[in-house]
Amino acid sequence: MAGLLKALVSASEKAADIARLCRHEEPLFQLLVAEKTGADKNRRFLQDFKTLADVLIQEVIKHDLGTEFPELQGHVGGEESNEFTNAQGGTVAVRVCGTVGETAALLGSVLAPEQAAAELLAAAAHRDVVLGDAALDGVALSIPPGDLAIWIDPIDSTNEYIGGREDVAPVDGISPSGLCSALVLIGAYDRRSGCPVLGVINEPFFRRDPLTHRWQGRYHWGVAYQDTRLCSLSPPPPPRPPPRVVLSRAEGPGVRAALDPLCGGRLRFAAGAGYKMLCVILGLADAYVLSEGSTFAWDACAPHAILRALGGGTVALAEALRARRVGDTGPPPELLYNRPAEGVVGAERWANRGGLVAYVHPQHLEAVLGALVAVPGL
Repeated sequence: MAGLLKALVSASEKAADIARLCRHEEPLFQLLVAEKTGADKNRRFLQDFKTLADVLIQEVIKHDLGTEFPELQGHVGGEESNEFTNAQGGTVAVRVCGTVGETAALLGSVLAPEQAAAELLAAAAHRDVVLGDAALDGVALSIPPGDLAIWIDPIDSTNEYIGGREDVAPVDGISPSGLCSALVLIGAYDRRSGCPVLGVINEPFFRRDPLTHRWQGRYHWGVAYQDTRLCSLSPPPPPRPPPRVVLSRAEGPGVRAALDPLCGGRLRFAAGAGYKMLCVILGLADAYVLSEGSTFAWDACAPHAILRALGGGTVALAEALRARRVGDTGPPPELLYNRPAEGVVGAERWANRGGLVAYVHPQHLEAVLGALVAVPGL
């Protein structure tokens, strides 16, 4: 398990480098945008973009994990199809090849005539990452990687990544939008139970170096396996009223009206499901509430594992409210990651239908559920 954790962190660091490289080459970045269509289109957005950075990052993580842990091959899933449409209208299946030169040639077929950019990306995809993290070195756990499967969101909040805004002022530490909400999310779950056990969140655009003006990142990790709880972060402070709740700006008026009095009129809003869950992990918010099924397994798995490591979790909102309405006072049902929905295709098979609540302190979860239980339609 410790080896797998280090591998996930290393993969996230390599992914962050690729994300930064693509943002740095702005003309190249504009060329790389392609619209998702068909079964892969997220119905919440009028335009939901994928980028070569998305696809390459996902394939790099799949390649690196599958190479080091062959028992994971075929059990690493993600948001993106690896097929990319190049400027000439041809379809290229993006993957990591055996050598840097072969990968550069394949990427060159997407980027032509930008061969120099293809070579930069290929070098980043093949580079070795050296971690100097004493806390990671000290992790000692035993769980067969063959018991696990992986969900990847190569760049969560892709729209914010494409927009690239750096001038969004935080509100109580929470950025309503902007490049900082673009994250790399890698989560591991138990294949049998579907329970998230390990998560890595990488922030590629955490801050700019004051001297070089280049972006610097940071990462967070958590392990929640059996009775073990380990995390790179300290637990948030004890609960204090009123709770701070973060929502999507697309959240409906009924949910807003129910939660606003609970929060003393201080609801907060942000982009990106992963970023809003990170705000809860970092103690900037006490809960993230989403009433719609517009997030997916790859959005929630990694942050859910870290929340569990801190003593919290992520519950299925609709199921939790149904249980409360019939008098069930037991633990609310948590999201699981091994159960595709029936009767749908594409990304919708892995939608978190019925919404979610992410939290650290159970008191805040109960307060949120209590405020929402009477909202019509939930």
